[in-house]
Amino acid sequence: MTIMSSENTAIYWKEVIEYPPTGIKNKILLEDGNCRYILMSLSLGKAIAEHTNPRNATVNVIEGQGILTLAGKEISLEAGVFIFIPANAPHAIQSSTELAFLLTLSEQFN
Repeated sequence: MTIMSSENTAIYWKEVIEYPPTGIKNKILLEDGNCRYILMSLSLGKAIAEHTNPRNATVNVIEGQGILTLAGKEISLEAGVFIFIPANAPHAIQSSTELAFLLTLSEQFN
């Protein structure tokens, strides 16, 4: 189930961000034939192990802090940081506080 629709075209982060006591919470905000927009909320100290995805992705940090490792390079995460992750690039995330970001998965472009 998605949060947004053609009738509900706006959300407010403060109303939809929920941090789990431990682990990760994700909410699909909107999905169409090209993109999936997912709100990711990580508890303090949570790690997402290194993995790849066959789609291009972006991470747009809303609040909190952490580290994203992309193809061996560490990138500091904090509010306002925007990162592009190419399809099939190895990446991992480690939160150092509660961390919320918008993850967008899109089709590969040529």
